[in-house]
Amino acid sequence: MSFKYIQELPSPAEIQSEIPMPEELKKLKAARDRSISAVLTGKSEKFLLIIGPCSADNEEAVCEYVSRLAKVNENVKDRLILIPRVYTNKPRTTGEGYKGIASQPDPEGKTDPRAGLIAMRRMHIHAIAVSGLTPADEMLYPDNWGYVEDILSYVAIGARSVEDQQHRLTVSGFDVAAGMKNPTSGDLSVMLNSVYAAQHPHGFVHRGWAVETTGNPLAHTVLRGSVNAYGRSFPNYHYEDLFHLYELYEERNLVNPACVVDTNHNNSGKQFRQQIRIANEVLRSRQQSPEIHSLVKGLMIESYLAEGCQKIGEGHTYGKSITDPCLGWEDTERLIYDIAEHC
Repeated sequence: MSFKYIQELPSPAEIQSEIPMPEELKKLKAARDRSISAVLTGKSEKFLLIIGPCSADNEEAVCEYVSRLAKVNENVKDRLILIPRVYTNKPRTTGEGYKGIASQPDPEGKTDPRAGLIAMRRMHIHAIAVSGLTPADEMLYPDNWGYVEDILSYVAIGARSVEDQQHRLTVSGFDVAAGMKNPTSGDLSVMLNSVYAAQHPHGFVHRGWAVETTGNPLAHTVLRGSVNAYGRSFPNYHYEDLFHLYELYEERNLVNPACVVDTNHNNSGKQFRQQIRIANEVLRSRQQSPEIHSLVKGLMIESYLAEGCQKIGEGHTYGKSITDPCLGWEDTERLIYDIAEHC
């Protein structure tokens, strides 16, 4: 056989039992989930901000970041809902490199999935406890959903996963917001088909069980730019792009039309400082068009304590990304207040 079976991993129920979500945090999450749902269904005029490190590689630094975010939240909570990015699984274009704390709890150490699942869950709960803000994560592996289903308030489906049937069907069983990104090709029909699939009920096999889902009305689109055959980035956050997406939503039988704009990745060409300009442009488009205002419900922004990025093993700057470059804290704080002022 080509597979070498190393270790049978504990089930989600076993990990949840070993590291339980405290009752007071469960109540907090339920309230936060309702607030996010109200935005996506048009019942609230608040604006979503999914913000934080490209990858959550260090529990201490991540918890300091979300603690700072919580202090800012007190001043903007009447206009914004801040959702910390605590991304514990990272897709790799070539399969090489750091795959996130869920696989590799020590970025300079060996892969250890069991220790990673524990580290992932502990960090998420710790981050909620110190900030009162329930997090977002990317669902890179559908089988991992059960380990965090009682923790997350927002789930992102990445550009490389959005065409995958198992991802789409798994999202149809979520009871929280799920952002379906456009694929790297930029094909918006793929993204909208993914939303359609996620919003409808399905029967399929999940973690060895035959399951049925009811559909997720909170599944929505995320624009993250695209890349062509020659590796050139093409943004899709401009006024014309947003209005075109509004028109595509109008043509389809989808509930709760909603879009979140990812200000980094191919929208910025990974020029992380451009996120500030892009965020401001999206806000201006919302002000100029009632259709865009009704559609665009939030932004995704990559930021951390220190700006830029560093290579694993070559730099040990506290709170600096070891994957894609991020905005630093000073720019982040200023940008949040600017966004709140113009929402």
